Amino acid sequence: MKYTGSCHCKAVQFEFESEQITEALQCNCFVCIRKNAIMSKQSFTSDVFLLLSGKAQLSTYHWGDCDVNHYFCKVCGIYPFHDTTYEPGTYRVNLGCVDGLEPRLLSIIEFDGKNQL
Repeated sequence: MKYTGSCHCKAVQFEFESEQITEALQCNCFVCIRKNAIMSKQSFTSDVFLLLSGKAQLSTYHWGDCDVNHYFCKVCGIYPFHDTTYEPGTYRVNLGCVDGLEPRLLSIIEFDGKNQL
């Protein structure tokens, strides 16, 4: 399936291909618990994930060991996706930014990032 998504103001738009999304991931680390994002369980490589617009509108936030590139829209502040410094270009997507998807209705797997990261 092809999924499309964006930040709130649509300055950042992306698409990716995936099997039908039925599961999600929610992390309780210090950053994720505050942004309350429901993330894709799977990561998407650059051959299936495409940033359609808004590269110049993205800002990156790092914390702790700086392993994760948390991308935010500079205009509306929404967090659409992230990748890592050890797998750049392999993205997890904030499923709340995906068109036509209801992330809170998915089977959500809790990840204990607070204690495992």
